[in-house]
Amino acid sequence: MKIIRQKKDLNNLISKVNSFSFVPTMGGLHKGHEILIKKAKKKNKNTFVTIFVNPKQFNLKSDFNNYPRNLKRDTKLLRKLKVNYLYCPKYKDIFSFKTKNKIYMHSFSKKLCGKYRPGHFKGVLDVVNRFLELLNPKYIVLGKKDFQQLTLIKKHIKKNKIKTKVISCETLRDSNKLPYSSRNLNLNKKKKLFASKVFALIRKEKIYIKRKKIKKINFTKLKKRIFDLGIKKIDYIEAINLNTLNKAYNYNEKFNIFSAFYIDKVRLIDNF
Repeated sequence: MKIIRQKKDLNNLISKVNSFSFVPTMGGLHKGHEILIKKAKKKNKNTFVTIFVNPKQFNLKSDFNNYPRNLKRDTKLLRKLKVNYLYCPKYKDIFSFKTKNKIYMHSFSKKLCGKYRPGHFKGVLDVVNRFLELLNPKYIVLGKKDFQQLTLIKKHIKKNKIKTKVISCETLRDSNKLPYSSRNLNLNKKKKLFASKVFALIRKEKIYIKRKKIKKINFTKLKKRIFDLGIKKIDYIEAINLNTLNKAYNYNEKFNIFSAFYIDKVRLIDNF
């Protein structure tokens, strides 16, 4: 695996490699990332991974500082997966140039996480767009756990007529159905089990809505049960129609339940 740290080395490499799959990460790699990388390798034998903790998508400096970082462990995993190229850029390499594409913020950016994390998605789209302009990959591989982020990146790529094709992967979960996430590294075993119990309640609620053919979806009682479990802060629990990206009201709509809540200071999200 070739590790690139300088932008000039990146430019030399890009001019020689015809096409590749791209997996953007902020490090803290886990089994979910492994699935993304394996899918990327199936799409194209040349696989390009980036590790860059993007400060522009964090609302709190403390959250940025506490984000899991272990480059030695991440590099070892990427070598094991036989990734071809790893780019670990400096801040100025990413943000010192003027972009060709204008950031497109679809109205979906104002809902869910966008409502509670102002500026977050603008920061995400900015850095992803910059990587796309630097790398010009054939594919970008992203996970469905971050469905809102995935959708907004797709909308941005389509609006700007960027040739990179988005490949999405299903959410990978552990034996307790907890989705793999870099932030899980900030939870001990007991707190991970606690999180899985919360997500299990939400999953059961969707089953209940479908089975009982609920015509007016309401999560007031569900939120109370979650608070009764011991959760202190919920940002949102909402049913979203996957076709319209608007609020879902009826059992017969194609919807997922999206949630964001905190265990101590760790914010967890999921949708199913």
